[in-house]
Amino acid sequence: MPRTARIDIPGILHHVMVRGIEKCPIFIDDEDRLSFATRLATLLGETRIDCLAWAFLDNHVHILLRPQQIKLATFMRRLITGHAVTFNLRHKRSGHLFQNRYKSIVCEDELYLLELVRYIHLNPLLAGIVKSMDELDFYPWCGHAVVMGNKELSGQNNEEVLTRFGKRINKARLAYRQFVAEGISQGRRNELVGGGMKRSQANVTLAGRVEAYDARVLGSGCFVESLLLETEGEKPAIPISLADLAAHVALIFELSPELLTQRIRTKNVSAARSVFCYIAAREISYSGVEIAEFLGQSRAGICLSAARGEAMFMKDPMLKKNIDSYLTT
Repeated sequence: MPRTARIDIPGILHHVMVRGIEKCPIFIDDEDRLSFATRLATLLGETRIDCLAWAFLDNHVHILLRPQQIKLATFMRRLITGHAVTFNLRHKRSGHLFQNRYKSIVCEDELYLLELVRYIHLNPLLAGIVKSMDELDFYPWCGHAVVMGNKELSGQNNEEVLTRFGKRINKARLAYRQFVAEGISQGRRNELVGGGMKRSQANVTLAGRVEAYDARVLGSGCFVESLLLETEGEKPAIPISLADLAAHVALIFELSPELLTQRIRTKNVSAARSVFCYIAAREISYSGVEIAEFLGQSRAGICLSAARGEAMFMKDPMLKKNIDSYLTT
């Protein structure tokens, strides 16, 4: 059964979860965490996406994001592909690092923003990585310490969170911290990560009408309806740059992405280049001119490579499954 397309609308809040493949660690040490945090901050600055909360655990990440201009999928592809390449090179590892598809729940701001900030920032404490709120206040791999003014992450929007607790920053921080601490007794809240307000299916209005529900959305029935109206009739788009595609294909073939654009004809590089050409031309609909310019090859060469890539797909179901998962991310 094909996966449901994500709702990817600028200006909407997204709770994003990224997990290591087969629950494997995506951070071995603090150098890995610093690399991911630096990449996250850089991309936030480049794309002007708001980040309201985040937490790094050993084998997964939570981030609360609000894209303003670009699609969330574009941002996430750059973030996780870049980390995977860096992680594999540093640890002399090959193959996939993340599950093929990150999870994204669209959230209604006024109902859930503060609840999600609290839930995400409590993850290190609830997981036993830190033992108390005092430790959490200074834990460097969680946005809570940034809100408290003890750490920095360029691009994290603390103002939007703190202004909901008061006008004076010191008092706002104390009120925010108290709010977070009150959430400890709630434990893990599956309703915030489980794919939407399923209980809303049973919510009946005074007029006897069941509220709208969508597994991709965390919010009221009215919010769900407004999103469905906004996305009605939209054609699915795949905002994948040639550079991002090259990085993913190179990861599959255990190569450096730069090799695809060089005049190297080894068997592995040629196979990767053929797959790249096929996906770019036939699946994403880039023109032969665009692909040729990116690779530094002739249009005729691109056509031949795409044909070879198609033949490889026909013979290798796992390769096709891998790429199909990537294209629907």
